[in-house]
Amino acid sequence: MREAPIAVFDSGVGGLSVLAEIQRLLPDESLLYFADCGHIPYGEKTPEFIRQRCSVMAAFFREQGAKALVLACNTATVAAVAELRRDFPDWPIVGMEPAVKPAAAATRSGVVGVLATTGTLQSAKFAALLDRFATDVRVITQPCPGLVELIESGDLHSAELRRMLKGYVDPLLANGCDTIILGCTHYPFLKPMLREMIPADISLIDTGAAVARQLQRLLAERDLLGAGPNRPVRFWTSADPQYFQNILPLLGQASGKVQRFAL
Repeated sequence: MREAPIAVFDSGVGGLSVLAEIQRLLPDESLLYFADCGHIPYGEKTPEFIRQRCSVMAAFFREQGAKALVLACNTATVAAVAELRRDFPDWPIVGMEPAVKPAAAATRSGVVGVLATTGTLQSAKFAALLDRFATDVRVITQPCPGLVELIESGDLHSAELRRMLKGYVDPLLANGCDTIILGCTHYPFLKPMLREMIPADISLIDTGAAVARQLQRLLAERDLLGAGPNRPVRFWTSADPQYFQNILPLLGQASGKVQRFAL
């Protein structure tokens, strides 16, 4: 089982930011990645629909022999991770959640901003995170409709993206936020642009590295850490494989072979 691959799933390309963190921390592991681009954005879908997609994806990855699963999507984690852990109790499953705890510890002004999808911000899980870790800080939430779609198109530099992002960030700065949570796996790809529009002393926090560390811990507990050599990442998408293949280099991945997932 040590040589078995790790599966990573997202509604689109955002999970590639998490995939990159896993590659950095666990270079001897082989990886599978599925982007459900045919149904993006998840933030506008019902929890029932998302759970159904996650169930289909989990069954597919089990058939591929994956030894662990990473839900590299905040919205999918909120909707489906509990059910997946119930249905697959023998499977290490790592989910995402906005980094409220480290942000609350990092802030000096006592004001934390959150950039996230509407679905994440409206979830009971996010509310519980605030109740648990943010009782002593003020949290300013900012839904960001449209950002995911632009990133999915490969747009990381346009004037339209800059205008949209500035409109979301300015209210956080105006409220005195000195720490900003990137509450969607797509948003780490915007760090270069964000750095151009915020003061240098403002912290940007995402959870990709923490997810990689949690995955490492779970694999080590089960004696499942790979010893290499790894195989090239295998990619699937529910949309156009050629389009996804073209976008991979723009988001820091080698342009590997992408297969169509039709279900």
